[in-house]
Amino acid sequence: MIGNAAKSRGRNGGHSARVDGRTKDLLRRVTEGEVVVIDHEDLDRVSADGLIKAQVAAVVNASPSSSGRYPNMGPSLLVKAGIPLVDGVGPLLMSKVSEGESISVRGDRIYSGENLIGVGIRQDEDSVEKIMLVAQQGLAEQFESFARNTMDYIQRERDLLFGGAGLIDLTTSIAHRHVLVVVRGYSYREDLQALRPYISEIDPVLVGVDGGADALLENGYRPDIIFGDMDSVSDEALAMARDKGGLFGRKKPVEVVLHAYPGGGAPGQERLDSLGVPYKIVEASGTSEDVAFLLAHEKRADLIVAVGSHGNLREFLDKGRAGMSSTFLVRLRVGETLMDAKGVSRLYPGRVRTRDTLLLVGSASFAMLVVILASQSLRLYFGQLFHDLFTWIGGFF
Repeated sequence: MIGNAAKSRGRNGGHSARVDGRTKDLLRRVTEGEVVVIDHEDLDRVSADGLIKAQVAAVVNASPSSSGRYPNMGPSLLVKAGIPLVDGVGPLLMSKVSEGESISVRGDRIYSGENLIGVGIRQDEDSVEKIMLVAQQGLAEQFESFARNTMDYIQRERDLLFGGAGLIDLTTSIAHRHVLVVVRGYSYREDLQALRPYISEIDPVLVGVDGGADALLENGYRPDIIFGDMDSVSDEALAMARDKGGLFGRKKPVEVVLHAYPGGGAPGQERLDSLGVPYKIVEASGTSEDVAFLLAHEKRADLIVAVGSHGNLREFLDKGRAGMSSTFLVRLRVGETLMDAKGVSRLYPGRVRTRDTLLLVGSASFAMLVVILASQSLRLYFGQLFHDLFTWIGGFF
C-alpha cells in the first residue's frame, strides 16, 4: 500500500491526478494516494465510501459537494476519514487538469507544480455540519417534489406496476425460487458476507444490477442474470454471457437484460453489440434495480432479497428526485415478497465469540479425556508420555 502511494506522488510533493466528471467511472480506476478531481454536486454516500476505500490523497470537486438541497452524507464521511475535501472550485477545473498530472492541495488552493490552477472551499467537520443543518430545513420542499413525481410515475407506468406490461420472458427459471438482487450500493460487501450461509443453503437466483454483477464475482459467485443499463458493469462480467461454463463449471451462460428508456433509447446497447453479448431488452422508466424487483415479482419469485439497494429517505434523495418515486412505489408493489438485507451484517456479524470458542475447546478436551480413560493402551501411552516429559523438565533443576 505504501508503494502504491509513493508511485502516485509526483514532483514538488504533488500527487497524480485522477479526473472524471462521473465519480462511478473514476472509482473503477482510481488507486491509493491519488488526488481525484470530480464534478459531483451532492456527493453521495456510496461514492464517498468508494473514495475512502481507495485511500485517495484528496478530493477536489468542481461542484459543491453539498448543495444544501438535502442532508447528503458524502462530505461528512470524507472529512471524518481525514481526506482533504475542497469543493466549489468551478467547472473550468475539469479542463485545466489532465489525467496523471501532478497536482497538490494546499488549504483551499489547487496547484500544478507552483502554478495556481483553482481555489475552492476547504471543508471540515464544522463547515459540513452547518451545511447539514441548513439542508435538514429544506426536506419539506423535497417531499413536495417527491409527491409530484410519484403521481407522474403512476400515470406513466401504471400498467407496468400493476400488470407487468412490457416485462419479458426469461430463460432463467425464477418461479417459486428465492431471488437475490445485488446492487453495488450501501453495505453490499458486509451483507454479502453475512448472507454466505443463506446463499450456500438456498441457492437463490443471483441477479447483478450493473456493477452488482462484479460485486457477486468479487465474492466468488457467478450471476445468473445481469440486469441494467450497462454503464458500470465490467467487460469481464458481460463476457460470461458467452461463457458456457469454463472455470465456473456451469453449462448455461449468464443471461443479460438491458434496461432501456421508454421509446427504446438504450445507451448500453452499442456496448453490448460491440462485445458480441446476446441480450434482451426491457423498456421502462425508473431505476434498473426497481425494474429488476418488478421482473422477479411478476415471474412469481417466492422471495426477493435485496443487497445494496436504496431503502430510506436519505438514500432515495442520493439517487435524485426523479428516481425517488419509482423506488418508493415499486417497494410498495412487491413488498410482500421483498426483504432488504441491509444491516444483516450489523445484526448478525457472524464473528466467533470467545465464550463459544472456550466451550468448543472444553467439550473437545473432555471428549478426549473420556476416550483416554476408557482405553487401557491410551492410558499407558499418555502415562509414559507424561513421565518422560516430567523427567526431562526435572533435568533442568
